[in-house]
Amino acid sequence: MARATSGSLAALTTARDETHATPTLLLASDELQLSYDLGAGALLGIAALAVGALLALIIGVKMHPLLALVIVSIGTAFATGVEAADVLDVLLDGFSSTLGEVALLIGFGAMLARLVETSGAAEALSEGLVQRLGEKRAPLALGVASLIFGFPIFFDAAFMVMLPIIFTVARRVGGGVLLYALPAGAALTTMHVLLPPHPGAVAATILLGADVGLVILVGLVVAIPTWWVAGYLYGTWIGRRIVLPVPDVLMGGPRTDAADGSDTSGTAERAAPPRVRTLLLLLLLPLVLIFLNTAVTTAARTGAVAEDATWVHLLQLVGSTPIALLLTVLVASWALATKRGTSRVVVEDLLDNALKPIAPVLLITGAGGMFGGVLIASGIGDALSDTLQDTGLPLILAVFVISAIIRVALGTATVAITTAAGLLSSSVVAADLNPVQAAAMVIVLAGGSSVLSHVNDASFWLIGKLLGMSVTQTFQTWTVVKTLVGTVAASLATVIYVVAS
Repeated sequence: MARATSGSLAALTTARDETHATPTLLLASDELQLSYDLGAGALLGIAALAVGALLALIIGVKMHPLLALVIVSIGTAFATGVEAADVLDVLLDGFSSTLGEVALLIGFGAMLARLVETSGAAEALSEGLVQRLGEKRAPLALGVASLIFGFPIFFDAAFMVMLPIIFTVARRVGGGVLLYALPAGAALTTMHVLLPPHPGAVAATILLGADVGLVILVGLVVAIPTWWVAGYLYGTWIGRRIVLPVPDVLMGGPRTDAADGSDTSGTAERAAPPRVRTLLLLLLLPLVLIFLNTAVTTAARTGAVAEDATWVHLLQLVGSTPIALLLTVLVASWALATKRGTSRVVVEDLLDNALKPIAPVLLITGAGGMFGGVLIASGIGDALSDTLQDTGLPLILAVFVISAIIRVALGTATVAITTAAGLLSSSVVAADLNPVQAAAMVIVLAGGSSVLSHVNDASFWLIGKLLGMSVTQTFQTWTVVKTLVGTVAASLATVIYVVAS
């Protein structure tokens, strides 16, 4: 039997009742509680059947992913013992907690992308990249830029900001959108998975008792060759074999460079595009604000500044990712549109049109989070821990395997790395690792949390829908990229671990 009350799944943590064989999942806020009477084998079997049913509906029956995700989520909730009165709460918790993290990022990112696209700024930047590096090196240039841009900014936000530049380069050079999008996307996800200040890496660093500075250092040493293999070599290889046109998802209407808002997309006369320097400064603005947030937060935690000071809270707010993107959109509206003679009415219309094409992306992403939320609330994490804790694997291998299996079952890398770190923290601490080994262990754990992205992962749907891929094509591209990122990073970190022993 299961019981649930409304609450966010974002803070879901695992607890055990020492007097019972079956585990209990508790929300940190104690708002949502689920218990179950099913054994670990039954729960894992249900999870496998749910994923199989989802793939069959989407790929075989050709059902719309939104409908399939909701239907399978409901079926999984009932199968794991959630009472009928509580099913809706569990579904909405997963849906809302996912969109609560990504909706504003995608929305503001789409607005910024539309401004960059219509002003001609992306076209100017892509032209500059092509002229300086040559057309053959355009994927490399976009990947390196994404490595830098993805260091402090969450994957969703950074990808939305880079997307108009990727699309413009693809139109300018040709060869299909995946040739340019996959190296850039791989760079962003590599940084997001492996390095602080991203939440999964931070959580693992704390739980495993590693040093943040060393984790960043080891992570950077690992991240660059990992991206080279997973993003550049594989991304360009598969991008040349699956040639897709550049989607119109960010177009949202005609280009309007004229002050009166008239359509100038098909005319010879067009306002001169903004300087490349202007676009670079706009792209750096959220980067700087988020770095500021990180610096102030670190200073407060170390006692260098007063943690409860009002100015500290204000700077943290300004540097939070949604607010940083909001401010960037406001500045871009002036610098790329109003300042250049575009009327406020036209700017409003541009921003409104930017949001319309992303509605399906948001709904499907939220539904993917719904499915993952049901898997989490049903006790899959505890079932996996019960099964894998006593495997007898070497510690470095057990860390990767447990993180990877939790990732495949639950869908979210942040939950997977946090859950695995919590399960293994006592074993890692007891192993008395030196600082470099502890940092390498964090990277191995993070690598496991990246592998085999599939239908219960929000990024699977985000990437697939924004790039115009089918589910099968998303498996051939993004799933393989994410798996390569995880396995190559973990392998390199294991080498560092062994050398440091």
